[in-house]
Formats: sequence, structure tokens, C-alpha cells
Amino acid sequence: MKNTNENSWIWPEELDALKAAPQHHKLLFENDAVRVIDACIPPGETTKVHTHRWPASLYVISWSDFIRYDKEGAIILDSRNLAVSPEPSTALWSEPLTPHALKNTGNSDLHIISVELKFEGDNTRA
Repeated sequence: MKNTNENSWIWPEELDALKAAPQHHKLLFENDAVRVIDACIPPGETTKVHTHRWPASLYVISWSDFIRYDKEGAIILDSRNLAVSPEPSTALWSEPLTPHALKNTGNSDLHIISVELKFEGDNTRA
């Protein structure tokens, strides 16, 4: 699969989650089609500003409330405002994420397995 997003993604490679926030993102597997990342943010910790270039299917290992900030530090999502908090063993969808940081404001690990899809064509749609 050819990644046509390479020409349209404007954020520097240094902001990739595996490079910018390696203490919270571990590579489990990667090939031309997918990249699988184990993301774990312990309670009270905040990631460094990073990106997620590709859309992803997310699998919840454990959930915790969090606040997502944009690159300037403005709040873009507070999970406490979600209608429903995902339970463990739940699957979710995420579009690519521009520069952001995430703070775990809850009492348990926020632990997610992310399967990023490097598919051909417009990477903003599944």
C-alpha cells in the first residue's frame, strides 16, 4: 500500500508519537499497511506534544479520564465530558491527530493499543 498522505501531512517527523513521546508509546509491529502502537499513560502523567499521522482502530486495555491539549496548551478534549466512558475491551475509531499532549487526570493507566492504517488514498476516511 502506498501512503499518499506523505505529501499532505504537514507536521514534522520529529513530532511522531514514537519519536516525540517514546516513554508513552511503544512500537509493537509495523509494515507497509499498518503500525501497531502500545500507548500507556499512567495517572498524573502528561505526554510530550506529538502527532498520530494515520487513522487508527483503538483497543482499550484500561481507561482513565484525560485532557487533550493542542500544541499551544489549549484544552481540545476533556474525557470527563464524554457521554460514555469506554470500558476495557472496547474498540474505538480515531482520525489522525495533529500536535497534541495528553494528561491522564484519572486514577488508573490509560492503556490503548492503536492499529494505525497506512492505506492508499485519503487518510481522513475509513
